[in-house]
Amino acid sequence: MSTIIRVPDSPSEGRTPGQIEPAPPNPSKSKRGLLWVLFLLIIAGITGYAVWHAGDPSTAPKTQSGGGGGGRGRGASMGPVPVVVAKVARSSIPVVLNGLGNVSPFYTVTVKSRVDGQLMKVGFNEGDLVHEGQVLAEIDPRPFQVQLDMAQATLAKDQALLNNAKVDLVRYQELVKTKAIPTQQLDTQTALVEQYEATIKQDLANIENANLQLVYSKVTAPITGVLGLRLVDPGNIVHASDSNGMVTITQLQPIAVLFTIPEDNLPQVTQKLRLGVQLPVDAYNRDSSKKLASGMLVTLDNQIDSSTGTSKMKAVFDNKDFALFPQQFVNINVRVDTLANQLVVPSVAVQSGQQGTFVYLVDEDSRVHLRPVQVGITTADSADILGGISDGDRVVVDGTDRLVDGAVVRVRKPGELDNPAGYDSSGAGRGGRGGSKKGDRQGKKGDGKSKPGGSGGAGR
Repeated sequence: MSTIIRVPDSPSEGRTPGQIEPAPPNPSKSKRGLLWVLFLLIIAGITGYAVWHAGDPSTAPKTQSGGGGGGRGRGASMGPVPVVVAKVARSSIPVVLNGLGNVSPFYTVTVKSRVDGQLMKVGFNEGDLVHEGQVLAEIDPRPFQVQLDMAQATLAKDQALLNNAKVDLVRYQELVKTKAIPTQQLDTQTALVEQYEATIKQDLANIENANLQLVYSKVTAPITGVLGLRLVDPGNIVHASDSNGMVTITQLQPIAVLFTIPEDNLPQVTQKLRLGVQLPVDAYNRDSSKKLASGMLVTLDNQIDSSTGTSKMKAVFDNKDFALFPQQFVNINVRVDTLANQLVVPSVAVQSGQQGTFVYLVDEDSRVHLRPVQVGITTADSADILGGISDGDRVVVDGTDRLVDGAVVRVRKPGELDNPAGYDSSGAGRGGRGGSKKGDRQGKKGDGKSKPGGSGGAGR
């Protein structure tokens, strides 16, 4: 008897009702997961290798002079730094004291009328340069002319009386001799003559006074100088008692400057003045960029200002070109001495740092060496070196901002461009315009070799 086994035709066949069929495994999903894990492992490996390779100094690319790296200056070595040098020489250097001052005129006069009257005419323009004795204004002279005429008439009358008295005096003297008249009458006539003579003197004084008033009706310049603004207009009545006056005159030639110097420098000046030495003085503008005038020191104050610790001095300037003006602020340089045969370098060569003052010396191999120096007197153009360098040494005066001790330099002439033709600031060659694309391609390849038309890899 055979047993027949029946295989279900569908998966759902042979299950009890309510039983859930398990999902069959999906081979495509498991493959994708393995691929992602493998991809992440590859990325992590590449990243780790790159980090390790970048930190290995033995694998750093080597650069060549004038190379063709991709980009400006890449793969190029630094060239010699261009500098300007000057030789240390012996020269004379002035000892100069600096001070601050204000221009002060010798004379400032307020012109006033010396008589009362109407201002008839003004004979000047504001700001004119007038000379001593020049007529500036005229006051109505008619009242003073009348006074002069009256004084002259009085003189004529009194002169006639005097002449008559003198004739009588001579007659009385003859009569007294014959005793025709008493002596007392002669004495009276003598006194009358003397009285008339005194009256004549008074009349002459009145005439002089009238003439003087007539002269005062013309207002003249008492000094030579520059006029200020007019304070009175023609037609006004002016008085001798007016406080404002008519105009001011300020003397500009010569002119003085009052300035101060520190009290510590006062002995240098007083010693020279006591010996009768005339110390030259130069006046500069506010920022000391321009010399205005030259003069001489004439005197100093008799005491020191204890509040500022300075001493006031006075210098005189011819001021021929009117460069100095009253109340102008100026910088003063007083030359008190001159030191001869000193080691002198340009003042721009002296540098300051943590080690003090120093200069850069250039040796015969075109290498610079930092050399500390002792600096004495410094002027605007030169510095007195007390020690640290020798006569004939070469010091750097331009290009010091890019120097370090032991650097190689290229000496250039003053005014020459910093970079020689064909080199940029990093020493790398510059390509022409026509070869810039080639230069870029050479830089990308990194072969470090120059190509025609695109040398240096700067690709400009």
